[in-house]
Amino acid sequence: MIRFDFIEANKEKYREQFLTAKPFPHIAIDGLCDEAKLTELYNSIPEIETASADYVFAKNKFEKSKFKELGGVFEELYNDLISVRFKTWISYITNEDVFIDDTFYGGGIHQGREGSFLDMHADFNYHPLVETWYRNLNLLLYINKDWQENYGGHLRLEDERNGVKTEVGVPFNRLAIMHCRSYTLHGYDPINFPKGTARTSIAAYAYTVHENNFEAPRTTVWHVKKDNPIKYALSKIWVPAVKLKSMFLKSNTAKH
Repeated sequence: MIRFDFIEANKEKYREQFLTAKPFPHIAIDGLCDEAKLTELYNSIPEIETASADYVFAKNKFEKSKFKELGGVFEELYNDLISVRFKTWISYITNEDVFIDDTFYGGGIHQGREGSFLDMHADFNYHPLVETWYRNLNLLLYINKDWQENYGGHLRLEDERNGVKTEVGVPFNRLAIMHCRSYTLHGYDPINFPKGTARTSIAAYAYTVHENNFEAPRTTVWHVKKDNPIKYALSKIWVPAVKLKSMFLKSNTAKH
């Protein structure tokens, strides 16, 4: 599924682009996958039924982490993403010693349907189920056939330290890779996709093993503007509320 010869031939260019990007290291790579196979996958994606656990800060967003069980081209893509060859490539271009979480915890197929949005946020850092796994990179393979700029849904990036911003379009067969840090805010504005279509991606997360945590574990931290006072107030109590919930209940994300 992944065009390994192509991405490996361009690894020096990708490495430079990633490491020098602003506001923080990221890159958008077009043509990651074989076009025909990714089109087959696109045409086979079911309507996902499991709503995102981030329902307050995300609208009409649905997730399926266990996409491998759909078989065929889904399993082929899964196997490519967790392969040693892909690990070697992604580690080189990002200059990070990483591996893809083969459970796709919180990842897999993401569908944003009519009016969907995702508020700006910084992701959790240590894996909720494996405490030595540090979440180093987000990888987002976009599967939006015939996407146009006016559909919206651009990946918005902002460095919380200095307020520098940019955005990345989300066309078919584009892989976005970005650092995952406490200051690497990201999200997307309400979409305007044609009726019956969805903003679709397959998300994978790359981890680095830390025998000793070098920063305190955190859950997702939401950054909401003060012009929405109710949601803003919720964003401020969300982290302690999630911690309290986790003491008594299992993760809904893990069940996806």
